[in-house]
Amino acid sequence: MSHEAILWERLGADDPRVRCNLCAHRCVIPPGRQGACCVRENRDGVLYTLVYGRTIAQHVDPIEKKPLFHFQPGSRSYSIATAGCNFRCAFCQNWEISQMPREQDAILGSPATPAQIAHAAQQTGCASVAYTYTEPTIYAEYALDTAREAQALGLKNVFVSNGYMTPELLHLMAGLIDGINVDLKAGRGEFYHRISGASLKPVLANLKLIQQLGIWLEVTTLVIPGLNDSDEELRWVAEYLFDEVGPDVPWHISRFYPQYRMADTPPTPTATLERAWQIGREVGLRYVYVGNVPGHDTESTTCPGCGTLLIERFGYQTRVRALRDGRCARCGTAIAGFEMP
Repeated sequence: MSHEAILWERLGADDPRVRCNLCAHRCVIPPGRQGACCVRENRDGVLYTLVYGRTIAQHVDPIEKKPLFHFQPGSRSYSIATAGCNFRCAFCQNWEISQMPREQDAILGSPATPAQIAHAAQQTGCASVAYTYTEPTIYAEYALDTAREAQALGLKNVFVSNGYMTPELLHLMAGLIDGINVDLKAGRGEFYHRISGASLKPVLANLKLIQQLGIWLEVTTLVIPGLNDSDEELRWVAEYLFDEVGPDVPWHISRFYPQYRMADTPPTPTATLERAWQIGREVGLRYVYVGNVPGHDTESTTCPGCGTLLIERFGYQTRVRALRDGRCARCGTAIAGFEMP
């Protein structure tokens, strides 16, 4: 269903094109055409979103699946998505829905109002609503309206994002979106351009702005053999996070599995992930996690002060062991996070 978009402008009184200011592509869209996401369309000089109220996925997930390890740990999050994405990642694990508008010229989904989603989240015992699976930036109107409904019911809201939104959208998110996991895919702009059809600079700037706006931030890097797995690149990412975002930002180092257009690329060796984990800790990051390797001992949270096991994880099973009001029960060290036990 069509719904007038937010954050767009006409290029001039006699120019029928519009500029979308939702993501860093800032697409200039002629009449009858769509932006890079393929779900925002210029209709006679007015920009419309084509995915408002149309969910392609609704699931109850552990918050750890996002992954968010320091945000209401052990809780469940009502997760939704629409079709479409503003990236073209060759390794996308949800490409069937993220690339649907581009590759199938189709926008599928089931009708659901923001209020219906918020009430479904409450009825299923979720503590939050997650805007995830595809890129929530491209359905921001729907996500923010839903966030308002969820907030009114006492629920929190989280984004799982590529971090390519504009500062204008981030300012609209502040006060509504409580947490976000951002994919920092690499430390090189060439990787972003070639693999994702985007650029690195806006993502780096947004990491700092997200934190400044008071939105809880965690970062994920999918480590892909032969593309972004060198010690130099991993160290660059770790040092950027430490220097520009701070030592308390959780860094999730995620294992790649063959997907989409990279079906012939092998899975990431565990040793590579462990090397990345070691680099992160050497740089000074306090919370570094290996992801997509169920049972790995770096899934759990330990106290950066005394090493006590605080939150034990196995896959998506979470057990809080030694946290008391957000502090280590043994030594009293404050543990960074949002609504930590």
